[in-house]
Amino acid sequence: MARPYWSGQIQISLVSFGVSFYVATEAKSGISFHQISRSTGERVRHQKVLQSAVDSGGEEAGAVVQKDEIVKGYEHRKGEYVIIEPSELEQLRVPSKHSIAVSQFIDTAELHPEFVEKPYYVTPENDAQSEAFGVVRQALVNTGKVAIGKVAFSGREHVVAIMPDSPDGKGLMAFTLRYKNELRDKAEYFRDIKKTEVDAESLELAEALIAKRASKFDLAKFEDGYEVAVKELVNAKINNLPIPIDEAPRRAAGKVVNLMDALRKSVQSETSPNPKAKTAPPTQQGITQTKAAAKSPAKRKSA
Repeated sequence: MARPYWSGQIQISLVSFGVSFYVATEAKSGISFHQISRSTGERVRHQKVLQSAVDSGGEEAGAVVQKDEIVKGYEHRKGEYVIIEPSELEQLRVPSKHSIAVSQFIDTAELHPEFVEKPYYVTPENDAQSEAFGVVRQALVNTGKVAIGKVAFSGREHVVAIMPDSPDGKGLMAFTLRYKNELRDKAEYFRDIKKTEVDAESLELAEALIAKRASKFDLAKFEDGYEVAVKELVNAKINNLPIPIDEAPRRAAGKVVNLMDALRKSVQSETSPNPKAKTAPPTQQGITQTKAAAKSPAKRKSA
């Protein structure tokens, strides 16, 4: 198992127990690009140089600044910096570097998705912490509550939400949250949305369509259609095949869609779906479009 990203105490009033945080996500994309010189085909490398070398505008490259010569600096006045040593940052007096003091409990419904930033798996730090860990975990399950506190790592102090991984599981999940001032004001984007009257029959049809498409959410069914398309592009260029290009969806010119008719036809089509409609045709020169690529427009729509 990977090393803990953070270890410390969770404190709830006079109760405390040790836990370990593990990063719950990892990059899985098989697509990565390097920066290449168009004229020579060589890979471009970035080097750190002094600002004065850049400002001089000379053709000669500035001397490379070595890694051990670089420290952090805070610009307190234009062009003037206070140098901060790594050891000084390590000794910052931030209590949440070592423990999470739970300040309140909230209902799960109050944890709005737009504030959730990054997930972590939470386990007892060792076997001696398992009893308190298990009691608090089960209490969160029974009450449907989420613990809120603060934790410091990665160069800042985060608001953190802690909740059971699932009702019948064994672990906890922690989610770092965005601060209120980091989220743009939704009123700026929603204020110009025209208010319309909702037709009762249209609403009933829309609810019927949702009911017919409702199913258990399984992320394993989804793949990255963009990655599939890039691989097709790379394969075509390597084998000197025609480059696949995007085709905009066709729209009937000047045709006004009747919402009621569209909903009614959608509900009817969901009642008797055509399984052949989801089969992706092969692309030119034998490049077969995968199942994921065939579904990618739907995934982008649902993202």
